[in-house]
Amino acid sequence: MDLSTRYLGFELPHPFIAGAGPMGDSDDGIRALEEGGAAAIVLRSLFQEQIDREALATFHSTEGHAESYGEATSYFADPEEFVIGPHEYLERIRRAKEIAAIPVFGSLNGHTRGGWVEYGRLIEEAGADALELNLYDIVTDPAESSADVEGRHVSIVRAVARELTIPVAVKISPFYASPAHFAHQLELAGAAGVVVFNRFFEADIDVEALQMRSQLHLSDSREVLLRLRWLAVLSATLERADLAVTGGVHTGADAVKAVMCGASAVQIVAAILHNGPHVINHLKAEVGRWLLDNDYHSLQQMRGSMNLRHTPDSTAITRGNYMHQLLTYDWS
Repeated sequence: MDLSTRYLGFELPHPFIAGAGPMGDSDDGIRALEEGGAAAIVLRSLFQEQIDREALATFHSTEGHAESYGEATSYFADPEEFVIGPHEYLERIRRAKEIAAIPVFGSLNGHTRGGWVEYGRLIEEAGADALELNLYDIVTDPAESSADVEGRHVSIVRAVARELTIPVAVKISPFYASPAHFAHQLELAGAAGVVVFNRFFEADIDVEALQMRSQLHLSDSREVLLRLRWLAVLSATLERADLAVTGGVHTGADAVKAVMCGASAVQIVAAILHNGPHVINHLKAEVGRWLLDNDYHSLQQMRGSMNLRHTPDSTAITRGNYMHQLLTYDWS
């Protein structure tokens, strides 16, 4: 059964990519992901805050003048919270490329232009095969419009894509006013791929200690539903950019649905953390069996068969399912 796919210009033997997770932080983890069957690996992000902190440290001595520019650094996470710093991140890419025979993608996480162009170039020079820009932005300024936010993000992508020769993918959230328009603008700006969706890790409140508390909840299959809708929409509208799904794929059936809606790649993180990297080989086998049982000859034959252009019931993707559920639910 032909499970091959093309993503960001790479011919991959199957669509399952190890998404950004902790196993990519070590040599042993990289080896385990490749042995587990990953077609490519996305390393965890280098954060804009790390880049900004390093830039400030170039001009100031943090140790000697810690209080002299306290406001400038008060929003940074503590250094020990970062797994590795900018220079170590570049070395991690070099090591991953030495260890793995599969493509290795770097990742940058931020929301303003900052040092993204510079570090994108350094990540490319370190040997990354592609770069994933992770646009994570919580907008709290009421004076900043959605057009302002989208324009800022598109300008980041344009600036980075213009300077790099490796392909650039953009991981977005579902919270843009018009994801279809925004994804199209990213495509025009040079994005070779769009990854749906970034997961926002919500802060909780400790009502006794009166402080914010961070909690990490791994995804489950329910989260793939939102992604299916927008994969189905975007795959019918984007002309060149490839689509990848991340978040909520835990079974072969989840992956089949994502490909039917238009995904070229399927990023796996939580399933690996739950079951180990060899879950990728299990997912490959499940998808292969499904294709065989349903008389498909290849993954390509199935891709996009349930997107907005091809589904027999496009209203289910837009408003139909919403209306049906509300009007037919039995409240008794």
